[in-house]
Amino acid sequence: MSELHDRHRAVLPDWLALYYQDPIEITHGEGRHVWDADGNRYLDFFGGILTTMTAHALPEVTKAVSEQAGRIIHSSTLYLNRPMVELAERIAGLSGIPDARVFFTTSGTEANDTALMLATAYRGSNQILAMRNSYHGRSFSTVSITGNRGWSPTGLSPLQTLYVHGAVRDRGPYAGLTDERFIEACVGDLEDLLGHVRTPAALIAEPVQGVGGFTAPPDGLYAAFREVLDRHGILWISDEVQTGWGRTGEHFWGWQAHAENGPPDILTFAKGIGNGMSIGGVVARADIINTLDANSISTFGGSPVTMAAGLANLSYLLEHDLQGNARRVGGLLIERLRAIGARVDAVRDVRGRGLMIGIELTEPGTSDAAPGKAAAVLEAAREGGLLIGKGGGHNTSVLRIAPPLSLTVAEAEEGAAILEQALGAL
Repeated sequence: MSELHDRHRAVLPDWLALYYQDPIEITHGEGRHVWDADGNRYLDFFGGILTTMTAHALPEVTKAVSEQAGRIIHSSTLYLNRPMVELAERIAGLSGIPDARVFFTTSGTEANDTALMLATAYRGSNQILAMRNSYHGRSFSTVSITGNRGWSPTGLSPLQTLYVHGAVRDRGPYAGLTDERFIEACVGDLEDLLGHVRTPAALIAEPVQGVGGFTAPPDGLYAAFREVLDRHGILWISDEVQTGWGRTGEHFWGWQAHAENGPPDILTFAKGIGNGMSIGGVVARADIINTLDANSISTFGGSPVTMAAGLANLSYLLEHDLQGNARRVGGLLIERLRAIGARVDAVRDVRGRGLMIGIELTEPGTSDAAPGKAAAVLEAAREGGLLIGKGGGHNTSVLRIAPPLSLTVAEAEEGAAILEQALGAL
């Protein structure tokens, strides 16, 4: 065990998880690669949990941060902030939400927490609909709506949460249905649920569940839900913390796969927009976001430095069509991984969109989770020079693959070859 690992354990919580039997200290990065304190170089297929969206040490972002830090680092929202206004203008325009307003936070947890406050205040209800297998953050309110036991340490809650079927396509009571019948069954379940309770304030849903193992419903499910929600006056919150900014390739936002009945009422974002800087936020219609009748500010949300980083990062993303790159390179990568998975008994499924790919592992011949196998592949991939993540919900073990969106075809092939060796070792 390293000296730094000893010090980590002495002063930080036991529940603050570390990857690998011998945890690594990442010291620097460039492009799609990072280096550890021992000088080992890794191809990064996890991007600091889907956060390094464009590239490590992207010159445009580091230049913007340095220049802004040389002027002023902090002022709070009590003063006009040009970079914050400029980034809000761009995000409002990209959101698809009419008459949009943007509030910046420092994380996805805080963004979802704010969305819940807005929805419950606007609707006058403390009931929330959430999806089974979901994850929305680590604050008291967001843990209470997280439908993933592994990430929910307390049953106490300021909200009454009701969980809905639909986010996991290939497990549960509707798994054997066609996509059309699956959507019909989930809508019927939602209708039945609403017949038994007081009207909830909102449904919050990840278009593709991140921590839950990159699971997704058939396209159009949330559009079908939207018809029911609108009849009852229930808001739709789309949690785009992991799916936003073009990561899924086909769409800029995950909700656009369910767009038949319009955009969500509230959209939350974080992670990739800052490329590692702490940015989160909420986009909502003006009537919703202006519903608060008490004072509210943010000390650190929308700081000049993080906003400068976000502006530079978003500009790079759009100017270099990284969404298109995620679609093209991600499509090649997922087909390569499916071919590899077909030859490994422990691989139950390879799924995903763009550069958001999950490999579900089970005990061969069963549908039971194989956490030991997932840990073994994680270790073997690192030894081969590749960093990946892991996750999964109820009785699932999933390898999570989410490289920076500038990934090249050659790097995709390199990473696939390392994963082939790591999976083959099972």
